[in-house]
Amino acid sequence: MSRPEPRGAAAVTGIGVIAPNGADTEAFWKSTKEGISALDRITREGCDRLPLRVAGEVRDFDPAAAVEERYLVQTDRFTHFALAAADLALADAGLGHADSDGSPSSPLSPFAVGVVTAAGSGGGEFGQRELQNLWSKGSRFVGPYQSIAWFYAASTGQISIRRGYKGPCGVVASDEAGGLDALAHAARTVARGTGAVVAGSTEAPLAPYSMVCQLGYGELSTAAEPDRAYRPFTAGACGFVPAEGGALLVVEDEVSARERGARVRAVLAGHAATFTGAARRAESREGLARAIRGALDEAGCAPEEIDVVFADALGVPEADRAEALALADALGGHGTRVPVTAPKTGIGRAYGAAPVLDTAAAVLAMEESLIPPTPHVFDVCHDLDLVTERARPAELRTALVLSRGLMGSNSALVLRAPATQQRRRTA
Repeated sequence: MSRPEPRGAAAVTGIGVIAPNGADTEAFWKSTKEGISALDRITREGCDRLPLRVAGEVRDFDPAAAVEERYLVQTDRFTHFALAAADLALADAGLGHADSDGSPSSPLSPFAVGVVTAAGSGGGEFGQRELQNLWSKGSRFVGPYQSIAWFYAASTGQISIRRGYKGPCGVVASDEAGGLDALAHAARTVARGTGAVVAGSTEAPLAPYSMVCQLGYGELSTAAEPDRAYRPFTAGACGFVPAEGGALLVVEDEVSARERGARVRAVLAGHAATFTGAARRAESREGLARAIRGALDEAGCAPEEIDVVFADALGVPEADRAEALALADALGGHGTRVPVTAPKTGIGRAYGAAPVLDTAAAVLAMEESLIPPTPHVFDVCHDLDLVTERARPAELRTALVLSRGLMGSNSALVLRAPATQQRRRTA
């Protein structure tokens, strides 16, 4: 019997971002590190009379330039984002583009590549359009893709079909925390022997139907001023603003990635998740603290080794207090000293995609030794070292990314800079 090949840690080798502040990874990071806000009044058709006024819209994205027509017509905007982000991530990882016949031009077998995504609500814009056709014109005017385009699993399916991937695929449905849970699922899939997994989340919640559904969230900010609508950890916190877009990462076995000459950008070192129930903001303190401790334990990481925290930052006073206390509970005295940032205050909270965007920003921050700021936040009223106004230079070897869902999910992810990067810094 042959021995199994040695396995390394789960490594991030590719990053693809489509966000309100940049329709590719480079543009996203440039705006994020400079603290440029993309929040503005909503301009989407049919949304002008709704009480939700401010959001993070992806304005510089042309689906037709990124996705073939045959896929455009059968998919919603959230899947358009996913297909484009997957292309960026795979190109970054050196896993090639799809050939003209749809087969992948990749050094890996189709059965060696999987896909796992998270989504909060699926394709609301596509579904609304088709239902309006049903009501106004009749059933013969409803397209055949209505049955699949709205489904929250659509992005996983379409990425795998378009690329010809036949490895393990899945969908995570755990609210906002699902973005981190999808990355953890990818890491465990790689540990079981899959060559690579495209993982992450994209969302498109700014269609009228989707926005009306969101109005049931008491945590949603209805402020009309973009610079005041989303200000977590302040006395003026009045909720969060939604956003569209997201990020997909390529996760591979570190040893195998290095053998094929790929650049290892970060290591997914540890993850844990808990559940404390909907609308129990105070109880999220214990749940989030337990998730942090679990992620640290899996990573073999001491609390004082965390160099930066990317906060969940819900923007609700009770929830913000619970998060600050959870950091103190899990990290001890280091919890009040470690730099904390929430760059999502400049782009909005993209539900399940929000923590994946934070993860992408954390990897880029470690590479550049620079903590991005928290836009619109100045008067911090919690015992946190929140990075505001401008980016802060710092040696970053380990990052902690946090996420909580409106329905009560809590998730924590520990990222480490690759060993080669750490050695260069200490040389």
